[in-house]
Amino acid sequence: MIDMTDLPDDIDVLKAMILASDGREERHIDRISQLEKLLADFKRALFGAKSEKVDPGQFELALEDIETAVESIQAAEEAEELLVLGKPRLRKANRGALPKHLPRIEEIVEPDSTTCSCGSERHVIGEDISERLDIIPAQFRVIVTRRPKYACRACENGIAQAPAPAHLIPGGMPTEAVVAHVLVSKYADHLPLYRQAQIYSRQGIDLDRSTLAAWVGRAAFELRPVFDALIADLKRSSKLFMDETRAPVLDPGRKRTKTGYFWALARDDRPWLGQAPPGVAFTYAPGRSGKYADDILKGFSGILQVDGYAGYNRLLKRAEQDVELAYCWAHARRKLYEVAQNATAPIAEDGLKQIAALYRIETDIRGQSPEARLAARKERSAPKLAAFEIWLHQYRARVSVKSPLGGALKYIAKYWDGLNLFLTDGRIEMDNNAVERTIRPIALSRKNALFAGHDVGAENWGIIASLIETCKLNGIEPHAYLTATLSAIVNGHKQSQINDLLPWNYAATV
Repeated sequence: MIDMTDLPDDIDVLKAMILASDGREERHIDRISQLEKLLADFKRALFGAKSEKVDPGQFELALEDIETAVESIQAAEEAEELLVLGKPRLRKANRGALPKHLPRIEEIVEPDSTTCSCGSERHVIGEDISERLDIIPAQFRVIVTRRPKYACRACENGIAQAPAPAHLIPGGMPTEAVVAHVLVSKYADHLPLYRQAQIYSRQGIDLDRSTLAAWVGRAAFELRPVFDALIADLKRSSKLFMDETRAPVLDPGRKRTKTGYFWALARDDRPWLGQAPPGVAFTYAPGRSGKYADDILKGFSGILQVDGYAGYNRLLKRAEQDVELAYCWAHARRKLYEVAQNATAPIAEDGLKQIAALYRIETDIRGQSPEARLAARKERSAPKLAAFEIWLHQYRARVSVKSPLGGALKYIAKYWDGLNLFLTDGRIEMDNNAVERTIRPIALSRKNALFAGHDVGAENWGIIASLIETCKLNGIEPHAYLTATLSAIVNGHKQSQINDLLPWNYAATV
């Protein structure tokens, strides 16, 4: 509220203040309109008709642009208030906490004078501390290796010189750290090699894309034994997840791409306090036949958590290695969700509510022992599933199988036994989301790179992505791990001790 005593007596000054106030009001209205437009764009991207929705892979980019625009409008308002009020407006900001392991560089800002007006010297009674995140841009350097030659002045019994250190790229310029940086940039940060070459060129380092590709190929070759050890370790588990995702591969003979697949095999026992470390292995195959899943899983016996793809049924026909399929409630839920989104569907909405109740129970028991989880499921989940089964049979009899809702109900009924398997074992999850989360970076790399250039290139992609994603699951920084692992391999790490190079064992040594 304006204090009358603060207003000037000069009429011309008052007129100028009124005109300035009108201008500010117009700018505020304009900014409100801008924000409303941004809000409408956001809602359309998230909730709009199918033709208006943003592709899920692009949604984060759209959200970034909206948030950037909102901040620019707020900055304009703050600048105006600073001119009018003479001081900035306090803002609530979610800056997060800066990690403790980052080095701190302290700056002490002293007042111009610490002498009091009475002539005495002031003493420190406290201080205000603030922290800001700083960055030193990536800096390239050259490692110069000198190997002096020594000869004896008293005789001519030859020359003494240390052998040349082993390098990942014999006679090449990169250190193992540089190669690891290229791998992480390509497979974790989704930067194609040609873009990396452009980044290097800004530093005056001219590298062809083909040179970077050669480094990636050599690294993938050296890392394959580690990948083989990873997938062998996973198959020694008694419960795994599996899923597959498209991997378009260039087919030069036909002048177009062909569709291969990455088969993801994952382990994540953390929800039931299992001791085995989490991991994921991506195996490239030229097709989606269940034969490829069978080949990948040779030697595995136990529970496999999958979606409803019929190719996995081949695993049930094995003469050896007994496999039991647990199906995914997230896929069952998705069928009902699609029906509810496309039309008014109270039956589908009722089914979604029942599934949500099951998931709330899972949230409550996450992080408990298998025995405690199983006991809670028998007490709380089993009655709900019994009621769900009655509901399912009731509405299947009333709804046409050819309708979208009928199709969704048929899907749930078809996989009902496997969907209920989590009631028999506290280690089983309700869904396959653990492996689906690991596949998302593959999809993002695919979106940026469009396709792999060759079957062998797709295999290399799977090898390196497996190690990087397993690092992420175990909270390990991928660049440090790949640098250390490549250096160990180059320096003759024993094949008999290859398990020591798995990501979770690297974590135990740092």
